[in-house]
Amino acid sequence: MKSNTLLSAVSLVALTSAASAQDADLLVFDYSGFEDPAFHSGYVELHGDAPTFAFFGDEDEAFQKIRSGFKADVAHICAGSVSKWTQSGIIEAWDIDKITAYGDLDSNLTGTDVAAAEAVYFIPTDFGSTAIAYNPEQVPADDVATLQVFKNPAYAGRLTLPDNVDDAYALAYLATGVDNWTNATDEQFEAASNWLREVHPNLRTYWTDPAELAQLLSSGEILISWAWNETYPAMVEEERPIAFQREATEGSSLWLCGYVNLADSPGVEDKAYDYMNAMLADASVVPLLDAGYGSANAVALSTQVSEDDLIASGLGTIDVPVLAQLPMSNAMRERQAETFELIKAGF
Repeated sequence: MKSNTLLSAVSLVALTSAASAQDADLLVFDYSGFEDPAFHSGYVELHGDAPTFAFFGDEDEAFQKIRSGFKADVAHICAGSVSKWTQSGIIEAWDIDKITAYGDLDSNLTGTDVAAAEAVYFIPTDFGSTAIAYNPEQVPADDVATLQVFKNPAYAGRLTLPDNVDDAYALAYLATGVDNWTNATDEQFEAASNWLREVHPNLRTYWTDPAELAQLLSSGEILISWAWNETYPAMVEEERPIAFQREATEGSSLWLCGYVNLADSPGVEDKAYDYMNAMLADASVVPLLDAGYGSANAVALSTQVSEDDLIASGLGTIDVPVLAQLPMSNAMRERQAETFELIKAGF
């Protein structure tokens, strides 16, 4: 799950206007697809019904809707949005003592901004990787051993990046020697931005969703992409040529998403914690992985699935730098977003 999602305008209106009516005591504001009861089976077992769901297309839309008065109990966002949501006052802190698996969360996904603050506003539940997806029938493995392949003129017009500021800057920071963006300096930001500017003329397009990317790769129009891990097993299953390089010399990235506790929520607060505990439970690990997501519960993940399963999903253990897309200051994220739009426009 990333902030560029796949809903058309028509389906988006339909989904957001008609919540999936279940347990009226808990309204979850989420991406379409996360209403799958297998992801929160413990909640269903405890209360006899799934929560009620309402859906959004991207986190900026969700943010604006809540600021305009829409009421829900919890919302599913990715880490890059946390600072903005926290500073706006629309969310409140979680009581981590009520989250059973909090101590089992992967420390690589929580980081100091999530776990060590006096108040915890974001609980990671799911994660994925972003790395190089490529056609192994036409691209030698040596060529994708470095992220500098995106500047390689031999592949001009056959490359693509996601139309997603967080993923684009994760790539650019790694390519310029930075694997922790939470403390990036102005100089490091400028170096990453200039790297993206150099890459831009080589790109055929910026992809917006995994289905589009799979089609671009399958048709041969694109040979190399910076891609989410879910594309890899999907194309393998369809017997299309695909390889996933997470161990480029400079590294690869992990993105993470989770839930925030909305202020002035209309539902039953205890049920929000029941939902969080269900999302982080052992029973949710395999259904999430089947959908392309790793569970942020590191203990449950290690006991429920094998390393081979993780490798097949593009989430195996790697021995290179990893840039985790942890929360950053809102000022830096806005700066990156504005610069990324300019780069895409050719500036």
